[in-house]
Amino acid sequence: MKKRTRIKLYRNVVFLAHRLYFLSQSDSTHLNVNRIGRRMGNRALLALAFLLGCGGNSDRKFIQNKGSDTLVNVAQAWAENYVSVDPSVAVAVTGGGSGTGISAMINGTVDIANSSRAMRGEEIEAARANGVDPIEHTVGFDALAIFLHPDNPLRSISFAQLGSIYGDGGNVDNWSQLGIEMPGCSSGEIVRVSRQNNSGTYAYFQEAVLGEGKDFGLGSRDMNGSSEVVDLVASTPCGIGYSGLAYATEEVFMPCVTVDEGSDCVFPSVETAIDGSYPISRPLFMYTAGQPEGQVGAYLDWILGEMGQCILFGKGYAPVTSVVCS
Repeated sequence: MKKRTRIKLYRNVVFLAHRLYFLSQSDSTHLNVNRIGRRMGNRALLALAFLLGCGGNSDRKFIQNKGSDTLVNVAQAWAENYVSVDPSVAVAVTGGGSGTGISAMINGTVDIANSSRAMRGEEIEAARANGVDPIEHTVGFDALAIFLHPDNPLRSISFAQLGSIYGDGGNVDNWSQLGIEMPGCSSGEIVRVSRQNNSGTYAYFQEAVLGEGKDFGLGSRDMNGSSEVVDLVASTPCGIGYSGLAYATEEVFMPCVTVDEGSDCVFPSVETAIDGSYPISRPLFMYTAGQPEGQVGAYLDWILGEMGQCILFGKGYAPVTSVVCS
């Protein structure tokens, strides 16, 4: 089989693996091949059948990669592009949240855990108790943006205001308390959109914005993923949300953020994440059980190389090294 044809087939198989996983999570019944074929078309299924049959590669290697929803889009882009680098390796990417990926790495069910927060002390202890030495790899940087409906006239927001909106005991629940009259939001009630507590984005916002030891208030609408946060705010004039800059769309507005009264108000961008001037910038991690070797080590080296970092940059994140991308 020609190399170009084989690479195309492998890409179809990687895509199929992603779709099969998400279908298996959403369906309460066993998977039905005919139903999957109708949803996806037959090309990927034919590719899979061909590879598993006479055209398969018995030496095919697989890398299981799971975790952060912030990283899932760029992780899938890495996986799809790596096929052209090493066609003998397939990378299966799933989300579920940083905590889910870290737990899977500790339990030995994945090779790489994606996380938008650092591992907690109790997670490191659990890993070592399980005979796992977790190794942290910084693969990029992200600006955690605040999202508003585009009709919202608010153009800047402070940590104190965010704490009053999101924090336990916060006393701001109406836009009028911030001097804002919201078109399309007759009640003025602030609709707080957040992430679920297994999310690294949730944990980072809690630590960096609310402050150590401070909890979120009750009554927020907690989304499974970053895109769901953006979509809800875009369709909710009363809404406010937070998530990774890479998920921003033209349907939302991102105000500048200030830490203290009188300090610089900085807008989220790849550039302000790189130079650290945006106050809610954060590193993005991949964790492995011990020093990565073999195909996992080669894959991480490629991610941290120019091609991998340019893919990350193209997805709206800040690279960890200085790269020139076309």
